[in-house]
Amino acid sequence: MIVIRNEAIADIPVLHVVKQEAQQEKLPLILFVHGFTSAKEHNLHFGYLLAEAGYRVILPDALYHGERAQRLTDEQLRLSFWNIVLRTIGDIEQIKNELCSGGLVQEERIGVAGTSMGGIVTFGSLAVYPWIKAAVSLMGSPYYQAFFDVQIEMVKSMKRKIPLTDQQLENERQRLAPYDLSLQPEKLRGRPLMMWHGQRDSVVPYHYTYEFYQQINPFYENGKLKFISDDEAGHKVTRAAFLQTVDWFAQHV
Repeated sequence: MIVIRNEAIADIPVLHVVKQEAQQEKLPLILFVHGFTSAKEHNLHFGYLLAEAGYRVILPDALYHGERAQRLTDEQLRLSFWNIVLRTIGDIEQIKNELCSGGLVQEERIGVAGTSMGGIVTFGSLAVYPWIKAAVSLMGSPYYQAFFDVQIEMVKSMKRKIPLTDQQLENERQRLAPYDLSLQPEKLRGRPLMMWHGQRDSVVPYHYTYEFYQQINPFYENGKLKFISDDEAGHKVTRAAFLQTVDWFAQHV
């Protein structure tokens, strides 16, 4: 039987998914991050499948999402995108630390995954956390600064005002550099990484993910790097991708 607990870990609202009989055991841990404007419960199917496979699974709400939602306008939320990403990268380490302190995690077996914004968080986490053993990005992008530039150009093309000076924008861009895995792919250190992306994705550019795969592929051993391209999919993860994510962690975490 799978137990789903709605609780707070490190003061962050999460869904904690685990087999009932293993609740107090040290287990491998998977942290799974949702997408922009989504919430933790929308990825519960991932939690269930991974818990069935023997993992302790934590699905957190990102800042301004789910139980952490505030009365922000759509514009205010969009302008907070990168703050949310960086805050979530910090959140997952806090959650990991609290669970490890409680003796509930096999610390050498921790994976991170996410969809869309959660995939972007996954790449950024790989850049700064050596404790991640393996990861899966679904529709994410490792190109923080380049994606930031695309977002700014898109706003300008729509003739919408950006409430930041050019210097403030440059400061925001530079703040992303330590988390931009495309600038420091050596931080991967050969850790198992699976990427899934639909070629028809109109939200997170497909070509960034594929270019990154081509960049790092020569440095990987067989079986530790996987890129799955879906020529029919847009910005929506398929069931096949769900199942491949579970299989990936079963092999590598």
